[in-house]
Formats: sequence, C-alpha cells, structure tokens
Amino acid sequence: MTSNRETFWQNDSFAFVGHSARKPFPKLSFGELRLQGRKVFAVDPSVDSVLGVRAYPDLASLPQKVSAVVIEVPREETARWVHQAAELGIKHVWVHMLRDTPEALAIAERHGINLRTGSCAMMYVSQGLSYHSAHKALDKALGRY
Repeated sequence: MTSNRETFWQNDSFAFVGHSARKPFPKLSFGELRLQGRKVFAVDPSVDSVLGVRAYPDLASLPQKVSAVVIEVPREETARWVHQAAELGIKHVWVHMLRDTPEALAIAERHGINLRTGSCAMMYVSQGLSYHSAHKALDKALGRY
C-alpha cells in the first residue's frame, strides 16, 4: 500500500523552500528531482540561484502555481512558509524532519493542507544504493515509511 508520504512525490510540480543564508538549501532533494526530469522551482529569499537555477524570493513569485511545497528552513520560519502555501491554495506540503512547529501544524489543519513531516525527503526521492536507501529500508522494516 502506498503511504501518504509516498503519494506526495506523485505531484506534478514542486517548490523547494530554503534559506541559504541561515541553513543550507535542500540541494540534494531538489537536485535529485531535477535530475529525474521533474518540474522543480527553488524558493530562497537569500540567494539569486540554486544549482544554477533561478531562485524566487517567495511562493507568490513563482512563474506558475505548484502542486507541492518542500520546506527545509530554520524551524522558526516554518509556519510562515506553510501560511504562504495556504494563501496560494497549495494543499500538499512536506516539512523536513525536525522543522515542524505546533503553529505550522495548526495552519495546515485550518487550511486543509496535507502536511507531511517527521521524515527526510531523500528517503523518498533518491534512487540507487545510498545512505538514504539504507534509512528507507530501516524505516520500512519499522513500519515508519
């Protein structure tokens, strides 16, 4: 059976939100989906580009509406980004593990957002043998995938 976290990656377009001036941008998951030919956009108010791709300052600045948002920013910024997604009607949000807050969870619930949290995105997007595939196998064995 496909888990709620797995279905997140079936969306057709993604915005990856980071804040490079405060924490490294989620380049691994962003780059992996880009290599897979998926439609991805970088959102980072602190830089002009990520991996040679234009970075947008916020979700409203994207050239098109995306289906899903991946948020990997300092924890104190998470709720603000979930709120931005809610304002734009984006219903699928992934908050990287240890970045969720009670406020972000409440915003998502109020706006009917399917918020995925508590896990690393790379377990779901990486292909081949890697640290992330080992983490994926362990989480599957423990029923946490």
